[in-house]
Amino acid sequence: MTSDPALRTTFAFGTYLTPDERRDRGKAARNAMPRKAQGVYEPAADRPDPISLLEEQEKSRMPALLPLRHERMGASAFTFYRGTAIIMASDLGAQPSSGLQVQLCGDAHLSNFGLFAAPDRVPVFDVNDFDETNPGPFEWDVKRLAASFVLAARDNGFADDVIADAALASARQYRLSMAEYAAMKEIDIWYDRVDASVMESWGQRTGGKTGEKAVRRSVAKAQARTAWTAVRKLTTVVDGRREFVDEPPLIVRVPEDTMARTLITSSLAGYLESLAPDRRALFERYEVIDLGHKVVGVGSVGLLAWVLLLQGRDSEDVLTLQLKQAQHSVLEPYSVPSAYAQMGERVVEGQRLMQAASDSFLGWVTGKLGREYYVRQLRDMKWSPDPSGFTPASMSSFAELCGHVLARAHARTGDAIAISAYLGGSTVFDEAIRTFALRYADQVSSDYAAFTAAIASGRLASGAVEGDAEHFREIMRNPMAAHAAITARATS
Repeated sequence: MTSDPALRTTFAFGTYLTPDERRDRGKAARNAMPRKAQGVYEPAADRPDPISLLEEQEKSRMPALLPLRHERMGASAFTFYRGTAIIMASDLGAQPSSGLQVQLCGDAHLSNFGLFAAPDRVPVFDVNDFDETNPGPFEWDVKRLAASFVLAARDNGFADDVIADAALASARQYRLSMAEYAAMKEIDIWYDRVDASVMESWGQRTGGKTGEKAVRRSVAKAQARTAWTAVRKLTTVVDGRREFVDEPPLIVRVPEDTMARTLITSSLAGYLESLAPDRRALFERYEVIDLGHKVVGVGSVGLLAWVLLLQGRDSEDVLTLQLKQAQHSVLEPYSVPSAYAQMGERVVEGQRLMQAASDSFLGWVTGKLGREYYVRQLRDMKWSPDPSGFTPASMSSFAELCGHVLARAHARTGDAIAISAYLGGSTVFDEAIRTFALRYADQVSSDYAAFTAAIASGRLASGAVEGDAEHFREIMRNPMAAHAAITARATS
């Protein structure tokens, strides 16, 4: 059909026209990637060695922390999966795709969904990790999410039908929710969010009164995780002054007379420039009273993650921020180069695009030694469920909820009408994703076996962290030497 030029509008990933033309575009994508073909997974003949991919990635990380990273990843096939987005990116990049682009999370496993506080202090449920965000085919996130449910369900010892149903539930709800968003006004998609009240109704729909009560408990846990929970856990009072505890390697307080402290605090002016004027005015009411380094996550271990303790009007008015090192997304070699030269900005802007509400203090900064960081609050009603505590029913319900909010994030950044037209009204796509998730989980289990074998052989170190507290303090005293060593290692 020929559309009225007055109806044409510019879109982030190209130019789309009328709803009919957008539907035609989605259906045409089935020619490039039939929906049943989404279920196909065969490792490429030239598939890179997964351990070599990890070793190459780790060249730019702190060597002393790599044994801890391997220890955390080695807990199970699921925790290994959490730390290996780079491997799945390589595998997905070797396959055909739909070509329907969205802003991808890039690491959409189930533990990267949870509750956090919106700027209006209402707990919302959403995707909450964006270290790997980058544009790419929508199905890459869907596949990573579905496979994560298979791996977590297997870790829990669930029956085969329960495992398959969890993967199916995430894809089915993604399709159903995308159809809803395809029928909505663009502005309504943008404002839609899953807050506590929506979660309660969702819990009641999927689990009756029991599900509703479970949601209320989860929201209460999130609301209890305020800035003060981090302060109480991570700090102590010495001579009337609050400071970070010193428990290497998990948290290392940066002494006041060290170069690291000077370099980080002197970089904060750059962070201020990344904030909107109103947030900048608020931040300027606080002063930095202490600095530390905190190991975070599973796959992120080895990247620098500074924590800042700030005080406002008095000792009861505190704020804890995290400066987390950002590197290039693992998706970039297989999708498109980042539109952002600064990787912290890439993370922040990807998060703002995908989330219905984002942290008021999100920003980015380049350190004095050239490392790039993004900045966020540490624990502001942030909560994610422990997958080991799922029952078969609650895992399926959580899979549906994750599928829903992933669809909303993709509808904000991609063409919901085209994607929904591609998905269609049948269960073909859902079943294909279930098939893929089961097959890819087998691949992850094989890679995990290779990973544990590499640890057993001594190829990868695991467990005890190299050096002692003094080792980490030396890094704080002379970060330039550590930086030079890591840079040399990364370019070797």
